[in-house]
Amino acid sequence: MFDERLNALSQMMAEHMAMPFPPRFRGLEIEDEDMVMLDADAYGYAQGVLNGLLDQQRAKGLIRLTAVFARVLPEIDDEYATRYYTHVRDMVVLAAEIGSLRGK
Repeated sequence: MFDERLNALSQMMAEHMAMPFPPRFRGLEIEDEDMVMLDADAYGYAQGVLNGLLDQQRAKGLIRLTAVFARVLPEIDDEYATRYYTHVRDMVVLAAEIGSLRGK
């Protein structure tokens, strides 16, 4: 079950890399969040989970990102960008779940 989640995260990350970044979201801030940095942070945290155990600070970072997506997603008014960032959010949620399971 754990390995299946890791494989799912790896697959989600590969899908994410294949998706073009929404062009009009470069340099855009929503709810005081830079959308490029949000994307980069999410991918970085997910990669950290794939690489091994997260420290407490990074685990908190994943929780923070989950809350950020809860604020940002409803404000996105572009269909593709909504799909893109929903995928990124789902990747973060799965990474947090895996990180939590590793800590047990």
